[in-house]
Amino acid sequence: MTEMLFYESLEKILFRKCILIPFHDATCRFQNVRGNHSRCRRSGEPRVGAKDLEEPYSSYKASISRTKPEDHTLTETQAVPLFSRAAIGSFFQEQPVLRNPFTQDALLRAYLRRHLALQEVESDLRTFGERIVSEIDALGRQCEQNPPRLQQYEAWGRRADRVITCPAWTRMKHIAAQEGLVAAGYERRFGEWSRVYQMCKLYLYAPSAGLFSCPLAMTDGAAKVIQSLGMPVKEAFARLTTRDEKRFWTSGQWMTERMGGSDVANGTETVAWRQEDGSFRLHGFKWFTSATDADFTLTLARIADEDGNTTPGTRGVSLFCAEVWGSDGFTNGIEIQRLKDKLGTRQMPTAELLLDGTRAQLLSEEGRGVASIANMLTLTRIHNTVSAAAAMRRITQLGREYSTKRSVFGKLLKDHPLHVQTLSRMEVETRAAFLLMMEVCRLLGREETGAATEREAHLLRLLTPVAKLYSGKQAVAVVSEGLECFGGQGYIEDTGLPAMLRDAQVLSIWEGTTNVLSLDVLRSISKSSGLVLQAFFSDVEQHHNELHRGKPHQSGAARINMLID
Repeated sequence: MTEMLFYESLEKILFRKCILIPFHDATCRFQNVRGNHSRCRRSGEPRVGAKDLEEPYSSYKASISRTKPEDHTLTETQAVPLFSRAAIGSFFQEQPVLRNPFTQDALLRAYLRRHLALQEVESDLRTFGERIVSEIDALGRQCEQNPPRLQQYEAWGRRADRVITCPAWTRMKHIAAQEGLVAAGYERRFGEWSRVYQMCKLYLYAPSAGLFSCPLAMTDGAAKVIQSLGMPVKEAFARLTTRDEKRFWTSGQWMTERMGGSDVANGTETVAWRQEDGSFRLHGFKWFTSATDADFTLTLARIADEDGNTTPGTRGVSLFCAEVWGSDGFTNGIEIQRLKDKLGTRQMPTAELLLDGTRAQLLSEEGRGVASIANMLTLTRIHNTVSAAAAMRRITQLGREYSTKRSVFGKLLKDHPLHVQTLSRMEVETRAAFLLMMEVCRLLGREETGAATEREAHLLRLLTPVAKLYSGKQAVAVVSEGLECFGGQGYIEDTGLPAMLRDAQVLSIWEGTTNVLSLDVLRSISKSSGLVLQAFFSDVEQHHNELHRGKPHQSGAARINMLID
């Protein structure tokens, strides 16, 4: 009983303390409680006594007594301050959960069962899918939340030119080596299907990679160029394609200068000066250098003669390679002017660089630089297509998973026909992009192993820019549509969803914009005297005949299902 009286007295004190509200004019008034009018005590007015508070306190106690126990978190016997932690309700929307992207992708598994039905491949992709969920996806999110920064100078004034990245970015590099995300394309363990196997891993990896998929694309492209030129730098090739995380190098591709983006033939101003030992010193300015923290790079420059003259146009451009870091721990004659402030892909450093005497080695024949990077462009455009299809698949998977948890207007989203129609349209776009991507990967693998027919070589030349062009556009549209599946949450940064749209926007720009790729398609038609188109129509006709041979007319949906199965 004594304890109860103590708590009641304490409650009255708290009530009296809390009911006085300060104002900016240094006066105070009473809070209006249960219809009692507030009064302000000014100079000369009588002080408010305990009796004046008795009626408001009694009304307050009566209101507490009328409250049902289940409507209040505190009991009558507890002190109830007027200001306590906000009661925000008991409902919290369950968030979409990323599940194993391999086991959740029926189309991918069906494709592999039909073309690469090996237990080793399925087991590896299934295990890799689990690693994406348990480790890689969180690392990718950390890369987004901790973007790179530039340290231009040391504390004592010496230039440092270091790009400082987060530990998750470094961990991504180690994982890429361990999983053979570049190496798998060169080990050829699965013959002509090795590229399909490699790209399947990258397809699963890319949406969770924190944009480390971009350095891997450039690394793959650099290895491809070195291999196509007869392995002039064997040690570099070995490092670019190893599974040893301690030896693994990533590569940049420093092509773009201020005068030209895709027009490298006329936009390259960098000059290469020949040295007595056969190496070159490069002097120039590179406007876009993605993955600036790479260990190695390819770059274009014009070789100067003894009088300092260079050859204009395509014939004057040569391809060089260089290590980014010197043996002293400082850059190889490279000054980082600034990091680019980009719409998306913020996880990855992109910089403007001054090449001030960068020591480099000539890779191509003199004047054959543009021709030498053709293979690289084919491969990096395929990587771009893989990333686009992967982005569409990820947002579709998340949207589908969320539709089983989000209830609106009395039923789950998955039970609303209009929402199901939206998801179905996204699924169709995603499947179309996937099948086109896999066909290009298959053709690449056949070409690299010498198994491609003339028709398949023409198809690869035509379909590579087409696949990159359409998938880049598709990814932006599908991911944008996908964000709507989450309502307002699709627009909230800390869900991680908006980053998917920002990063997708670059896919129609990197490795050639839509118009540049369109011109490239026309160029391929012109240079082949129309043979690439003839190859395409012949291929379509062959597949059409195989599909309908000896079978009655089928609906479009039935044909699609048969292709998938």
